[in-house]
Amino acid sequence: MQTIVVDGGSADSSAARLAKFASQPQYRDWVEFLPLPINGGFGWANNQAILRLLERDNPPEYIHLLNPDSEVEPGAVRYLSDYLDDHPRAAAVGSQLLELDGSWTGSAFSFPSIRGELARGAGTGFIDRLLRAPPVAVETAEAREVEWATGASVMFRREALEEVGLFDEGFFLYHEEIELMWRMRQAGWTIATEPRSRVRHVGGGSTGVHSRKVEERLRPRRPHYWYRSRARFFGLTRGRFAATAAFITWIAGHMILKLRRLTGLAKDSKPLDHEFRDQLTQARPRQDDFIPAVMPAHAKPTSSPAWMQNRWL
Repeated sequence: MQTIVVDGGSADSSAARLAKFASQPQYRDWVEFLPLPINGGFGWANNQAILRLLERDNPPEYIHLLNPDSEVEPGAVRYLSDYLDDHPRAAAVGSQLLELDGSWTGSAFSFPSIRGELARGAGTGFIDRLLRAPPVAVETAEAREVEWATGASVMFRREALEEVGLFDEGFFLYHEEIELMWRMRQAGWTIATEPRSRVRHVGGGSTGVHSRKVEERLRPRRPHYWYRSRARFFGLTRGRFAATAAFITWIAGHMILKLRRLTGLAKDSKPLDHEFRDQLTQARPRQDDFIPAVMPAHAKPTSSPAWMQNRWL
């Protein structure tokens, strides 16, 4: 196993501390430290490491991405590689994420959809049942194929990355792994989750965005780039009409939720702070959302991502 630790332009002492760590005798033979000059986002930072791996004379067959806010349980990496060994058409397999107390948290999911946006905006089980919207998170005790798996701990097959390309660098953060796995599935590959691969994960450790239950009336506010990334996902994968429809149907669903609150039928709902305003101002699809910026597998590492070069955010 070879490991690359990437620092995405931290503005503190992280880079110096990581460089010192990687230079210790017990690590220097298998840990490489890659400091980046800027914070270009999740996809761009991972692309920089993957491109360097693919440049090697003997590139790895599998590439495991692991978030910094995680703790790997024994055997977790082996279970992922074993799954790819046994399923040659699997492009990626993700771990089962756990909260720090060991409880289950979402790790595998259905793709975002137009009817799902209506259901998400409405926030009511009645709409979910009426639309027959598939559950967002997939809970399973056994390894199985899914539409997409979390990028917090996921192992990719090099061959699949070489075929479809790496992360689209028009994303800063969120939805970039969903768009990559969409391309993989469109190309005939499969995506899976392996619950025996267990990783404890502090979801939202960097951004505050998480799915944990909260006691406050208002859940944490999502950053603006979450909405921009969701619009870009719809634009790249479904086209202009579907991206616009997703934007409109969420608003329609949210009007249903507002009506239910006014009539006292949704007293226990916990809306996101400023969510309606953020949806209106940030989630509307823009022209840039239809322009792919996929990094080819054997390109040269870049100095900055497309979203930064073109000021897409």
